[in-house]
Amino acid sequence: MTAKTISSTQLTVYGKVSTSQEIGSVIARKRKEIGLKQEIAAGLSGVGTKFLSQLENGKETAEIGKVLQVLNRLGLELYIFPRSANPLRGE
Repeated sequence: MTAKTISSTQLTVYGKVSTSQEIGSVIARKRKEIGLKQEIAAGLSGVGTKFLSQLENGKETAEIGKVLQVLNRLGLELYIFPRSANPLRGE
């Protein structure tokens, strides 16, 4: 995974994610980066606190519609493209 926190600035660097654990980790970092508690972020996203907690912990069976709601509300976007056209590799 290329998403990680830079310790000196505490900003999240974004990139390719391949697992539900990595998606959850990016969501948790972004939520913390913007200073929201789980309860507030869940409410603003239209999901329950339990759902957000499970999502941040990498729940593999999280409902995709709700995942997209959370991503959208936190200002994150999901892109899907063929590996052969991976823009992260400059192609």
